[in-house]
Amino acid sequence: MANHLDLEEQEQLDQLKHFWNRWGTLIGSVLVLVAGSAAAWNGYQYWQNRQATQAAALFDALDAAARTGDRSRMEQAFGDLKSKYPGTAQAGQAGLALAKAMQDAGNADGAKQALGWVAQQSTDEGLKALARLRLSGVLMDQKTHEEALEQLSGSFPPEFAPLVADRRGDILVLQEKRPQAIAEYTKAYQGFEEGAEYRHLIEFKLNALGVAPQAAVVAAAASSAETK
Repeated sequence: MANHLDLEEQEQLDQLKHFWNRWGTLIGSVLVLVAGSAAAWNGYQYWQNRQATQAAALFDALDAAARTGDRSRMEQAFGDLKSKYPGTAQAGQAGLALAKAMQDAGNADGAKQALGWVAQQSTDEGLKALARLRLSGVLMDQKTHEEALEQLSGSFPPEFAPLVADRRGDILVLQEKRPQAIAEYTKAYQGFEEGAEYRHLIEFKLNALGVAPQAAVVAAAASSAETK
């Protein structure tokens, strides 16, 4: 009986050796890969959290400087965010905050630089869109209308579409392109929900151009149907 068990155990051991000789290297490699991936993921998570924490501290410093009107410290904090943590949301938010402070101080060129960086480098599509909108406004105030319109070309997140159309309308009015301005304002009017406060502003702009919003919407629908 003992010999039978010994033979059975030996057979199992031989099978295990054969299995390990055949698959051991692969299994070992997979285990190393899994362990390495887990370590890499944990390391990446730690790095991300550390980046976010340090970026948040710099943004808090910029925010505090903004409240005291210390633009030099704001620029320094933004510079550190751009160079060390450009991929964080705080970098984009800091650019927008600095641009506002620059505009309030009458430094349009400084505002343009900050907004231009956010528009091109931010990893947040919403912040990029907001920067482009605000940059178009600065350029519009400087009467560089074509450059302002360029900032509004290309794709935007859908929720920004009415705001973009409204800004285009403003620029086109300044260029004395009344029909095109009416078309853009109509798009903006249609893009806002009924009762929205901003929609009343668009209505006022259309009225100033001698157009009733509902009539403009009907005319736009008719024009769209004709082109189809």
